[in-house]
Amino acid sequence: MIFYLIVTLVILQRLSEVVIAKRNEKWMIAQGAYEVGNSHYPYMVTMHISFFLFLIVEVVTNHNGISPLFPLFFILFVAVQALRIWCIRSLGPFWNTKILILPHAQVVRKGPYEIMRHPNYAVVCLEILILPLMFQAYFTAFCFTLLNITMLSVRIPIEEKALRDATNYNRVFEKKISES
Repeated sequence: MIFYLIVTLVILQRLSEVVIAKRNEKWMIAQGAYEVGNSHYPYMVTMHISFFLFLIVEVVTNHNGISPLFPLFFILFVAVQALRIWCIRSLGPFWNTKILILPHAQVVRKGPYEIMRHPNYAVVCLEILILPLMFQAYFTAFCFTLLNITMLSVRIPIEEKALRDATNYNRVFEKKISES
C-alpha cells in the first residue's frame, strides 16, 4: 500500500512539473529563447516513463516488500524532494525539462546553484537510485542508474556548451572556481 501511495505522489509531482515546464517554456520562448539538444529529449522522456513502469512491475512481481532500510531511504528521498523544489524555485521561470537557452541571460547562481552546477540532475540521479531501493527493486535501481548516467553524459555537455556560447556561464563559474 505504501508503495502505491508514494509512486502515485511522485507521478503526480512529475505531472505538475510538466505543467510548470510548459509554462516556463512559453515564457522563455516569448523572451527569445531557443531549444538545444532536442534530439535526445524524446529518449529522456521515454526513459523516465519507463523507469516508473519498470519500478511498478518489479515491485509487484517480486513481492519483496519494503526495504529493511526503508526509514533511512525514505528520509533521504524526502530530502531529495526538498532539494528538487529548491532547484525549481531557485531557477524560477528558467527551470525546464528541456534545454532552453535565452541569449545574453544572466546565469542563475543562487540556492543550490550556488553550490554546484547541476543540482537538479543530482536530484534525478538520487531519486532513480533511492526510490527503487526503498522497495528492494534492485534491477530497476541498477539499470536506470546506468541509463540515466548515459543520458546525462549526452545532455550535460550539450547544455553547458550552449550556456557558454550564449550566456555569462563561463564568467559566473570561472569566478566561482577562483573564489574556492
